[in-house]
Amino acid sequence: MKTYRALAALLAYPEAALIEALPEIRPQAPAEVLRLVKELEEQDLLVSQEHYVSLFDRSRALSLHLFEHVHGESRDRGQAMVDLQAAYLARGMQVVAHELPDYLPAFLEFLSLLPPGEAQGFLKETASILRALGDRLADRGSGYAGVFAALLRLAGEPGLTRAPRERLDLGEDVLALDKAWMDPEVTFGPQPGVAPVRLYRNGVPQ
Repeated sequence: MKTYRALAALLAYPEAALIEALPEIRPQAPAEVLRLVKELEEQDLLVSQEHYVSLFDRSRALSLHLFEHVHGESRDRGQAMVDLQAAYLARGMQVVAHELPDYLPAFLEFLSLLPPGEAQGFLKETASILRALGDRLADRGSGYAGVFAALLRLAGEPGLTRAPRERLDLGEDVLALDKAWMDPEVTFGPQPGVAPVRLYRNGVPQ
């Protein structure tokens, strides 16, 4: 289950600690993400951070908060958050105060704590969102698309529908890209209230 933790780390904002941990992450990383690992290893940290922010922080179409792609800003999202937290409390887990329940890296850390079959079941429920995000990243020529391709394979689901492009210039208009490449709204599987969170057990942060 170290693969889930490795993918969670790669989807986090690139800090110096992540770059230092790449030699440890690489052996656990699926083949689909080796391009991303190589980019993070070779390029300047500030470039990696700029690329990350241009994708995930400035682009609602690439938000790493899963419910953003299901409920947007509707009131249903709040109820989904409540349901989500209740689902993980039932498993003896507690949400860390500063995290939102539907943050994808946190979800993957949670999956790393579950038996393989149960983890795959949770992951399958997010497949349509993962594919939409991966396709949008492939359109942008981002190595991050490989993370989503790997997750779909781990879920036992069909892969991305778009071949990765060459990496685009970071100076491109992100809002224009979002408008041009916005996909139809996706659904969050048969149980829309179930998604991941950063958790801790028995008062000890994971």
